[in-house]
Amino acid sequence: MMRPAMELRHLRYYVAVAEALNFTKAAARLRVAQPSLSRQMQGLEDEIGVDLMKRSSRGVTLTAEGKLFLDEVRQVIARTDESVNKVRALARGEYGELHIGYGPSVSVEILPPALAAFKNDVPHVKLVLHDLSSNEMAEALRRGTLDLGIMVSPTEENAVGLEFQLLKSYPFCVALPPQHPFARLKQVPITRLVHEPLVSLHQSEYSDYHRLVLLLFAGLEPQPRIVAECDSGSSLFTAVQAGHGLALLPAVYRHVLSTRLELRPLTPRNLPTMDVVVARATKGDLTPAAEKFRRQLLQDGTLRKGSV
Repeated sequence: MMRPAMELRHLRYYVAVAEALNFTKAAARLRVAQPSLSRQMQGLEDEIGVDLMKRSSRGVTLTAEGKLFLDEVRQVIARTDESVNKVRALARGEYGELHIGYGPSVSVEILPPALAAFKNDVPHVKLVLHDLSSNEMAEALRRGTLDLGIMVSPTEENAVGLEFQLLKSYPFCVALPPQHPFARLKQVPITRLVHEPLVSLHQSEYSDYHRLVLLLFAGLEPQPRIVAECDSGSSLFTAVQAGHGLALLPAVYRHVLSTRLELRPLTPRNLPTMDVVVARATKGDLTPAAEKFRRQLLQDGTLRKGSV
């Protein structure tokens, strides 16, 4: 077992002597005085209690024990250097594991380019993605099992213990079949939708969406008539295609909208938007890698307005 008196520099000195098989050459390589190097090696042998080398006027030869020790020491030094490099890389945000929560629909424009740029810049950081609801992300951030979350800006209650920065704002639009009379309009006034049957995403599973849809109709009479709730975007599109009703969707859904549906902006333009944010826990510092990825997200998306 290595005793505390033995230092890493003694092992590096030993490798230099064992490779050069000459104290003068090794001392020059190490830039230390030869007498000092000789004393260091004698002290190392005394510490171990084994002769590692035989000295003569012609130079140095390694004993069998010395050859074995050389192999072992090289591994120790290599492992130490690797550890130091990893720690330094971690401090630079170039190593480690990063856990990112995201909502697939709301992050479809934001996450892919940020991931590609980040992996190109720091390929040795392992990115682990977690497909979660906003509520699940908020809780995981507070527990510390997520580093960052890309989510719809939460309610005040769900925002406790979290900090946010805006990435992108998406206006709401109305999705409708091509044969609907509103398809002839370039924009659809929100007031004209109060008399239309609407299909919605299920409230229990898409609480952020449902909350924002109700905000669109705040102060209007009558309130929206939701005739059906769907458990996924694809089922909602099918319901609209079948003529069951119209659907209100943030503009980001244009990427997944069926080609058999039309999407029209709503007026007035000061209606509530779906704001996508990057969230982190208020308590605790971000790792350097997480901070680097947060900056990448902000660089790619901050304050850019989503369009139809």
